[in-house]
Amino acid sequence: MDVSVEGKVAVVTGASRGIGLATAIELAKSGAAGVTITSRKPENLEAAHQEMVDAGIAPDRVLATAARADDVDDAERAMSETLERFGSVDILVNNAGTNPSAGFIMDVDLGAIQKTWAVNLLGPLLWSRAAYKAGMEGSGGSIVNVASVAGLRPSPIMGAYNVSKAGLIHLTRQLAHELAPKIRVNAVAPGVVRTRLAGLLLEDEETTARIHPLERVGEPEEVARLIVFLGSDASSWMTGAIVPIDGGVVGASSSGIS
Repeated sequence: MDVSVEGKVAVVTGASRGIGLATAIELAKSGAAGVTITSRKPENLEAAHQEMVDAGIAPDRVLATAARADDVDDAERAMSETLERFGSVDILVNNAGTNPSAGFIMDVDLGAIQKTWAVNLLGPLLWSRAAYKAGMEGSGGSIVNVASVAGLRPSPIMGAYNVSKAGLIHLTRQLAHELAPKIRVNAVAPGVVRTRLAGLLLEDEETTARIHPLERVGEPEEVARLIVFLGSDASSWMTGAIVPIDGGVVGASSSGIS
């Protein structure tokens, strides 16, 4: 199968590390004419940009712009900068996420819960609307949301995060319904992946690995390859799909993440 995004322009939120950075690199290696990477902190973006260059990607194919995931003005500015630099927006990857609200959902600080929901659920809507206005409305495109298996079933400690990802899963389906046939909207639902966000679960990696039938945690590059597939024309008859990539947690296990 030829999974190519040749000539397309992509925007990846939360791309300074982890799944976002791996996705930006994979998109560029798969032929993207331009990739815009965003993150809240400029210094992290600078390091990510350098990592992409070190991976063999020409600097002029990468635009790094600081932007907050839950800020509508930042989203619209990033899209304008992408249009000015590359001429179109064809793929949007809503990857930015946060989880400052770990704990029993009855006790967690409401401000932390609101921030989690703002970044993980409102953010993808804001960026999708910005991409729509930036040209997808007329020329079409592909939106890929990074959800989680945590949005498919409840688990202790991560309740607010789980709810935000469950909402993102339904938002994916809602947008797929509303934006068809020109714009496809799909989501990936990773299990535990070796990222900073999963730090708490990785403190005892051996125990966490046993939750997954494949007996290991995932790597960012494995999720990135699936995201590129969903963004490419190779998945041209897919929309509204929620694709687990979780070492078997959903499809080959009855225990779930606990």
